[in-house]
Amino acid sequence: MNISLKYISLFSFSALLMLANNGFAQQQITLSQAVEMALKNNLDIQIAKNNITAASINNHIGVAGGLPTVTGTAATNEQLTGLNQELSNGTVTNRTSVASNNSNIGFTATMMLYNGGRVLATKKRLEELQHLSQDQLNISIQNVIADVMLKYYVVVQQQNFVATLQQSIVVSKQKLDLIEARRSAGLSNDAELFQAQLDLNAQNQALQSQNVIIEQAKDDLLRSLVMSPNTEIVIKDTILVDKALQWENIQVSLKNHPSLLSAETQIGINKIIEKEAEARRYPTVNLNTGYNYVRSQSAAGFTLLNQQYGPFLGVNVTVPIYAGTNNIRQIQVAKVNTENARLQKEVVLQNFKNTAAKAWESFTATLSLIEAEKQNYALAEKLLNVITQRFQLGQATIIDIKQAQQSFENSGYRLNNLSYNAKVAEITLKQLASQLGN
Repeated sequence: MNISLKYISLFSFSALLMLANNGFAQQQITLSQAVEMALKNNLDIQIAKNNITAASINNHIGVAGGLPTVTGTAATNEQLTGLNQELSNGTVTNRTSVASNNSNIGFTATMMLYNGGRVLATKKRLEELQHLSQDQLNISIQNVIADVMLKYYVVVQQQNFVATLQQSIVVSKQKLDLIEARRSAGLSNDAELFQAQLDLNAQNQALQSQNVIIEQAKDDLLRSLVMSPNTEIVIKDTILVDKALQWENIQVSLKNHPSLLSAETQIGINKIIEKEAEARRYPTVNLNTGYNYVRSQSAAGFTLLNQQYGPFLGVNVTVPIYAGTNNIRQIQVAKVNTENARLQKEVVLQNFKNTAAKAWESFTATLSLIEAEKQNYALAEKLLNVITQRFQLGQATIIDIKQAQQSFENSGYRLNNLSYNAKVAEITLKQLASQLGN
């Protein structure tokens, strides 16, 4: 077994040992599990669901004013008054502290018969508000999925950097062992030994720093999952880019994005508000019916007892004649708001088109760069192996092997970054097309 295989086996054994020790304390999660937890725990989604519930409750004909109202009243008054009364037949009554009682009980029902169609318009607006709440929930869902995916793949990206560093550290340890062996044989000097040790120390420090970055990336992911930052999670994954994306499908799907559907719904709501404002210019006709009971009793006077009771039925008509131009101004403001809603939809659509075009350009360009960088990475790995073998034979210097290591690390970093950038562009495109989670 050569030195390279020996260190690779050592790293593999160490990794297995760490997993064995921490396996029971750590929780391994996949991307689908992370998305599921986020959708379950995210507070914005819970708020959006509550908004749907509230909009569903409000979406009722009674809230729109289409159901009758029934009220009941009851009152009684006791009073003591002075009475001085002269009747035409000559009877004179002059008393003090005359007790009297007035009581009434009534029930009134009012049914709106006509108000210019405002009730129907209001009911339609309540339905559209419920649809708007659903669109906003879909927006929150897509945003949460995109956020979790991006943070999940940041962890994967940073872990891939560790893998590249570990491969380079294997070579550095091999280099240090060879120099120590040569020095013992009198074939190498202290300068080469010190340089090899410094190179290894620097790489170990870089590995430690990278592990800190990974833990911070996991903390960001845990925050999106609404989990405790003390939760230990393990992610074992690679960055695989969906090369089956089609630009034509993305363009078609843009129109179905919940943000655009929400903007279209808002336009419809504002149009309905225009109708509601117009309806205020028309008469309102109400049907009133009910039952009244009135009783008056006095200890003295011309009328000692008076009772009236029975049902009643009537029609009330209210005609708006002049309201200080308020109705006209409300109609004008409603039309302005409708036009603003149209403009806002166009702004959203233009932003989506621009973002999609930039993401697609980045996606396609990065895919091409990835293929080229894969070749570079393979060449850099071969070069490192060749230089390592030459160094073992004494045909390469420590500078040669260090340059080969730098080329290998840089190519690995570039390939990893390109893969992540392509994944980011893919997630952006799928989010714009509302395809995340499908």
